[in-house]
Amino acid sequence: MNQLSPREIVRELDRYIIGQLDAKRAIAIAMRNRWRRQQLAPELREEVAPKNIIMIGPTGVGKTEIARRMAALVGAPFIKVEATKYTEVGYVGRDVESIVRDLTELGVNKVRKEATEAVRPQAEEAAEERLLDALLPTSRWAAAHPARRKAEAEGEEPPAEEAEREASREKLLKKLRAGVLEDRVVEIEVEEKVDLGKIGGPEQEQLIGLQEMMERFMPPRKKVRRVAIREARELLIAQEAERLIDHSQVAAEALARVQNLGVVFIDELDKIAGSESKFGPDVSRQGVQRDLLPIIEGCTVGTRYGLVHTDHILFIGAGAFTQSKPSDLMPELQGRFPIRVELKDLTAEEFVRILTEPDNALVKQQKALLATEGVTVEFTDDGIRELAQVAFRINQRSQNIGARRLYTVIEKVIEDLSFDAPDLPASERTVRIDAAYVSDQLKGIAEDEDLAKYIL
Repeated sequence: MNQLSPREIVRELDRYIIGQLDAKRAIAIAMRNRWRRQQLAPELREEVAPKNIIMIGPTGVGKTEIARRMAALVGAPFIKVEATKYTEVGYVGRDVESIVRDLTELGVNKVRKEATEAVRPQAEEAAEERLLDALLPTSRWAAAHPARRKAEAEGEEPPAEEAEREASREKLLKKLRAGVLEDRVVEIEVEEKVDLGKIGGPEQEQLIGLQEMMERFMPPRKKVRRVAIREARELLIAQEAERLIDHSQVAAEALARVQNLGVVFIDELDKIAGSESKFGPDVSRQGVQRDLLPIIEGCTVGTRYGLVHTDHILFIGAGAFTQSKPSDLMPELQGRFPIRVELKDLTAEEFVRILTEPDNALVKQQKALLATEGVTVEFTDDGIRELAQVAFRINQRSQNIGARRLYTVIEKVIEDLSFDAPDLPASERTVRIDAAYVSDQLKGIAEDEDLAKYIL
């Protein structure tokens, strides 16, 4: 885990997310506390529970992005789920323990990827040897040299021919590393795991280990494939890396990370707040809360890699809470989310900053995309302000979707340019997007409230 201070975490989040300082500070403190907990004596460490957070705010203000960026920043296993996708036990749907199983799967994949990178140099060497064997097989060499066959039959090895063979391998190795042989087709033997498909149906969570158990009794099938060397190399590297990795160690490390550093982001928490709806197809919202409570309080969940204890997984709930409020949640569940932060609506000035300041700003993205077509796009200050003002006004007049409105507006503004970009003559490959250009492209759509609802 990266040992970043809360101030450093906020500074890094500022590179991608504008505003919402209170939420960033709460997240930064929660993550630093996870590192602090690791420094405690074992007997005290087990007693320190994570301070779960509820982020309250409308859509598009950065709730999910803050949690996702934070998890990536510290290298923690992270999963985002929607509370409405889970149902009370006994109904058809996903049971809430699958959240922990999915988080574990992500953690294992992350650790496996790191392990693969660590053994890649050895895997590349082994793959090279197998490629050389495919290019210069011993059987072919023996067939081309009768004297070698006779010597082998008599139990002897002609040293001159062996030296000649090694010299040939050295020449091939040089060509292989120089990329001269990339298009040559070779025959290689690859292992293919037996795929039984995914177990479906309402009982899939109860059958979590059945598929793995059946696959263990079916060893991988070996198949000879004819492929170009560039493809064969990657196949063989993956195969050799799989042999070099200690899978039991990968699973153990992944379980430790999930249990101590894992982060679960539960979106739309407000949708399961309150009592059951009298109308509509809603499955018991109270029931989902009751089922969520054990994993948030701390329980043990069985996964294909072993038991996962959820006591120290950090849970971050989020929701707009316009039709409900956090106090509508079950008292027991409220108590497991001691930290509440409110994210504010974004202003037009913050829209301007979102368009230009973050490392992944929309204006930077659009300029880079069109540059691939040889088109230079210049966004003027007044053009950017006009984009921000249009998005802000539409959010005020219709559904407020926060910064997501910027995506819709900017895509509409550059729609014609994106379509025509490959065919533009050289004299028109520099385009200046100012306030007049933005107004011309929108042509009254922004002012027509009914039309804007459908188009913007």
